[in-house]
Amino acid sequence: MTTQQRLMPRRALLSLSDKTGVVELGTGLRALGIEIVSTGSTAAVLRDAGLDVTDVSSVTGFAEALDGRVKTLHPHIHGGILADLSKAEHVETLDSWDVEPIGLVVVNLYPFASTVASGAGEADVIENIDIGGPAMVRAAAKNHAHVAIVVDPARYPELLVELEAGGTTHAMRRELATEAFAHTASYDLGVSQWLSGGTLVSYRASLAGELRYGENSHQSAAVYEGIPATAGLAQARVVQGKAMSYNNYLDAEAALRAAYDHEGAAVAIIKHQNPCGVAVHETLAHAHRLAFACDPLSAFGGVIAANREIDADTARSIVDAFTEVVVAPSFSPEALEVFAAKENLRIVVLPEGFTPPASEWRHISGGVLIQDTDQHFAPASQWTLVAGTQPSPEVMASLEFAWRAVRSVKSNAIVLAQGQATVGIGMGQVNRVDSCRLALERAGDRAPGSVAASDAFFPFADGLEILLAGGVSAVVQPGGSVRDAEVIAAAEAAGVALFTTGERHFFH
Repeated sequence: MTTQQRLMPRRALLSLSDKTGVVELGTGLRALGIEIVSTGSTAAVLRDAGLDVTDVSSVTGFAEALDGRVKTLHPHIHGGILADLSKAEHVETLDSWDVEPIGLVVVNLYPFASTVASGAGEADVIENIDIGGPAMVRAAAKNHAHVAIVVDPARYPELLVELEAGGTTHAMRRELATEAFAHTASYDLGVSQWLSGGTLVSYRASLAGELRYGENSHQSAAVYEGIPATAGLAQARVVQGKAMSYNNYLDAEAALRAAYDHEGAAVAIIKHQNPCGVAVHETLAHAHRLAFACDPLSAFGGVIAANREIDADTARSIVDAFTEVVVAPSFSPEALEVFAAKENLRIVVLPEGFTPPASEWRHISGGVLIQDTDQHFAPASQWTLVAGTQPSPEVMASLEFAWRAVRSVKSNAIVLAQGQATVGIGMGQVNRVDSCRLALERAGDRAPGSVAASDAFFPFADGLEILLAGGVSAVVQPGGSVRDAEVIAAAEAAGVALFTTGERHFFH
């Protein structure tokens, strides 16, 4: 059999929990002269639409039993699905049973996952563990040489087009069978996860597109979408510019995390997954200018994310400097007109409903690490003032901003801020002293009067002393070092307010 040889079914079996599109599908099948065999609720929907339907019970000779647990589990159903029509003895067996082969199976399964998510009791959850559905799906997928199996309503229009052209090709049936086995595998994993109480985890994804290469040109790479898909960067649309690269995706994800850490209108500029600048302002355009001013040299060729719609003013601010990617929940038409002048600039629109993920996975050899995403920020009202006097409300607001901004900086992390904008960032160093020096160096003459945030405690007083010598006016840090007394004494000697939060924001 060639991959282009078409098979037209004479009989189709429809058994659906999700009735989306079933009337249109049934109408198309009947118009092609295909008999429809169906189960209770699906049959009722089709009959209400005026379509002729053969009940499964009339094929099996048995009524549905055991509260619907047994209806399709019968040789006359599974024989019709599993018969290898290239074998004479299989055809003879069907003839002796007076059973017509089933050349098309359209099935989706009981809504197990949504039943669990609804908070239903154990009895209801167990009743939504499908048995007959997966059996039919797997049988049809195994016998895809002779049977087309469809589990996704989105496939119905394509299926009807193929049938109107004379039937499904072997290539299409194999593709559908692949989807079907993936579907039942995911379903069974969901059941096992529930039964195990969450000790068994799984992740499924489908290929969304090949990438030119990975981090380097000698590495192959691709982007996959999780199944079921959630609203994230993998589902975002590139509405202008070149295709996204592997590194673009990494930086865009880091930029989104940094921008969405803030409640106000925020802009984050990222290079190599580290912030070059982060700022919050009433107007997004001004937030961008503040973020860019933090480190213009590093921002060259960076990736920008915003947590609000980008308007024309913001777009005009962005196009003044070379940028690789701009990602946001939406863009005004006027902003897109501005960006059009930079045809290579990638403009990426997030899918509707995007929120930062609640958990994150990292591969290690032989397995994965899974953790809750770091999205908790102790408010200033819960901090402890351990040195100096209570700063003004304006300084406290700046400290709170810095405490949020430091989370997106790779450890060891130090952020200097003026108002609601970073002015100096020290990141990714193997000791906190170097991060302090780097933050001051990048801040330059903006360091005096700035506030500082440290993602983890100062193990010694030396790092804090460097910041104090640079003119930092207030500091927030987790505390908890065995040498906290030395650190506090240094702040007291300088007359600088020092707060401890009791939480840290390591980011490796």
